[in-house]
Amino acid sequence: MFKIFIVEDDRQLVRLLEDHLRRFGFETRSVEKFDSVLAEFNEFAPHLVLLDVNLPSFDGYYWCRQIRSKSTCPVLFISARDGKMDQVMALENGADDYITKPFDYEIVTAKINSQLRRAYGSYASPGSDRTVTIGELTLDVERLTLSLAENQVELSHTEAIILDELMKKLERVVSRDSLLEKIWDDQAFVDDNTLNVYITRVRKKLAALHIDRAIQTVRGQGYRLLQTWGKGE
Repeated sequence: MFKIFIVEDDRQLVRLLEDHLRRFGFETRSVEKFDSVLAEFNEFAPHLVLLDVNLPSFDGYYWCRQIRSKSTCPVLFISARDGKMDQVMALENGADDYITKPFDYEIVTAKINSQLRRAYGSYASPGSDRTVTIGELTLDVERLTLSLAENQVELSHTEAIILDELMKKLERVVSRDSLLEKIWDDQAFVDDNTLNVYITRVRKKLAALHIDRAIQTVRGQGYRLLQTWGKGE
């Protein structure tokens, strides 16, 4: 049974979300103390988090960063703030998706299922050793890690999907549409700018391994990964 942790201060909305999700077999828990979200997250150990932006004590961006310091589980923002910068900030702070209020509960459920499939289900290819290696750079798709020699960084699920596509097609252009199809099941709910944010995050992860200028933007087409690190043997 998948566990969903809800960090939302509108108690009526929480009740409706929990009633809806439990009908689909999810185990749910909502935060009790808004100054100890991370402690409750660690205690519950959820598979996915639904997180509002406007919260007592600290905002959702803060708690998303705290969760990301401990876990790579999917984080979906649910917020009445529908500005582009609000969505960009959510993604830059580690979110996997952003849903604006008011929302259709069926859409929320579909997005939850999509993220769970990618993280734990059929898209995650459980039981198989999914790694991609170029020289000394190794992407472990299941463990969500990127390693270069002795150094390693952790990835979000979305970052791993993007790197998987780019590394498998080294030096070839991967179209934006192709990447969007890999990341989201239904592009109708995707702001094209979100891909730019994720590419920036992937570049930062590469930079943490001292890999610079590896992802090239091909104007009007997509992105290409160039091997700018050691060639290996």
